[in-house]
Amino acid sequence: MQFLYPSFLWALAALAIPIIIHLFYFRRFKKVAFSNVKFLKEVKEETSMRSRLRNLLVLAARCLALAALVFAFAQPFIPSAREVLTGRKAVSLYVDNSFSMGAESDSAPLLQIAKDRARDIVNAYGVEDRFQVVDNDFRGRNQRLVGQEEALELIEDIKVAPASRRLSVVNGRQRSALRTENIENKITYLVSDFQRNVVDLSAEKLETSVQVNLVPLTSVRERNVGIDSVWFEAPVPQLNQNNLLLVRIRNYGNEDLDNVRLSQNYLGQSKPEGTLSIPARSYVTDSVYLNISEPGIGRAELRITDFPVQFDDVYHLTFRTADKVKVLNIDDDGQPQRNLRAALGGLSVFAANYVGSRNIDYGSLAENDLIVLTDQVSVGSGLAEQLRLYVENGGNILIFPPANADVNSYNTFLTRVGSDRLDAFVEQNREVSGLNRREFIFRDVFRNRSSALRLPATTGNFPIGRVGSRQQESLLTYRDGSTALAKYTLGEGNVYLSSAPLDNEINNLALNAEIFIPMLYKMGISSGRRRQAAYTIGQDEVIQTSRRGAGADIVFKLRGKNGEFIPEQRVVDNRVLLSLNNQVPEAGTYDLVLGDEIVDAFAFNYDRKESDLSYLDANELAELASIPNVALLDADNQASLIGDIRERNEGTPLWRYFIWGALAFFLVEVLLLRFWRA
Repeated sequence: MQFLYPSFLWALAALAIPIIIHLFYFRRFKKVAFSNVKFLKEVKEETSMRSRLRNLLVLAARCLALAALVFAFAQPFIPSAREVLTGRKAVSLYVDNSFSMGAESDSAPLLQIAKDRARDIVNAYGVEDRFQVVDNDFRGRNQRLVGQEEALELIEDIKVAPASRRLSVVNGRQRSALRTENIENKITYLVSDFQRNVVDLSAEKLETSVQVNLVPLTSVRERNVGIDSVWFEAPVPQLNQNNLLLVRIRNYGNEDLDNVRLSQNYLGQSKPEGTLSIPARSYVTDSVYLNISEPGIGRAELRITDFPVQFDDVYHLTFRTADKVKVLNIDDDGQPQRNLRAALGGLSVFAANYVGSRNIDYGSLAENDLIVLTDQVSVGSGLAEQLRLYVENGGNILIFPPANADVNSYNTFLTRVGSDRLDAFVEQNREVSGLNRREFIFRDVFRNRSSALRLPATTGNFPIGRVGSRQQESLLTYRDGSTALAKYTLGEGNVYLSSAPLDNEINNLALNAEIFIPMLYKMGISSGRRRQAAYTIGQDEVIQTSRRGAGADIVFKLRGKNGEFIPEQRVVDNRVLLSLNNQVPEAGTYDLVLGDEIVDAFAFNYDRKESDLSYLDANELAELASIPNVALLDADNQASLIGDIRERNEGTPLWRYFIWGALAFFLVEVLLLRFWRA
């Protein structure tokens, strides 16, 4: 037998008190006159012996009762096979509140059972012990040790949340909190469903000085269907077009599923998109057409119906379409080519502006979707640098070198913007024979692919000499396979390089409206970087938008249905980087507000990591428990869990028996004094 608090045994010295009282107690006798004292000596001797025996028994009962109380306060126990922790304890308790804990067990949602077991664990310890209660939110208030009552209140406040943490990260945070107070005995508990995608515990990631207890919970079945991801097939969605959306829906369960219903919601109208059959542990990719009827910021969502895990049944997305394409034509003398002006001014989709090379407002370049460079004999270093920054930050530039162009100046400029070089101008009649219909610029432009197109022809051109590191994509090609119109990507924008001038006497491309006009439009709306249709909460912590005059007094705000917050903002060139810092509370669409104006919108979806309801089995849990200082507890039986905790931490406690013994000895004393008359 051992003691949790052996210092209480010094109180056994108090046993001297009843002994001293017994030794120094002198009873006063009254003299009684008897007429006959013949038998007085015999009666006196008999009474004295009985009184002495009773007093000794009372003394023994008192001493035993007092000794039993002292032993009870010292908390004796029979040691278990494990080393028993004596003294105060620092206990860290992790309650998994990820979305997978919304699954059902036999009697209740897993999170409710987890909270019940957490309360049992706290109650299994003493009031003098200290506790940390932590969940996946990793809030600041959970990084300190509290008393028993406050720990129970923290457990009560836990709710299902989108965050998901690997168990090694959780255990590291637990150890950090346990070091905040100077308590030798450190114990951690992990109450979780132990999904495979979060369990990464190993002997190398754990400290042998801290005991780790695993408390696994089990759901009824592993079944879930979720929308994995959604994306536009084209780089840029177009107005008044049936834009193709690709939807990936995944079956995380072990059973084939039929009749999974998919629907689309756009502009407040819900539209069914049919039903799907999804094999077990697999996915299907379905096609959905979204007809965008309003320009500007668009919002939509795709939805399926599934139970009981529903956080991944909805996928939110946003997009932007322009009603006008802003085009800037930079011409050497400020007089645009006649057919270019006709093409840009003849349709309402274009908002064109024309400037000479000496009248460029460099500060407003970023406001244009497309810059067309024509009749520019040479490109100065200042203009070249500004055009490079414009393209890197998402702009598009179309270059038509004139026949008398300074090739060296152009090649210096083209090197800056990541394009191939131009060779000397060659007068030669050539015809374009190939048009790249797979590239975004000409994809889905012509309805009848079998019909013959009237392709442009040139009487002279600058052969495009390939540079090995340049990633060229040919849009138009001559009969000999050489490139007539090339595309290059730089940063977030694109560079389009024509090998022939735009002069009608040399190149009739501008006269070919069926190719030239849609080419200008799609170049204007293209981008070297796709706009993200949606972001993932907890993963995408930085988003970006165009700079729109935000300053010290006017800042960007993100506004959702549950309120608004101000993200951290950093200006880089003509972009603004917004750091979210885990401020997005739930999935949905959030408007980006500048002052009172909505300037953009972003869609946020929950991380699909929790969708796979695949858990560790009994053998895998037992393998984890084989790691030194790791134990596996039974969460199914409340009494067994509490008893196991107490036995592991205290051995087999005996203090209750000593309390009952003390009461029994006090009762013996009362009975002796009450019924044994001297």
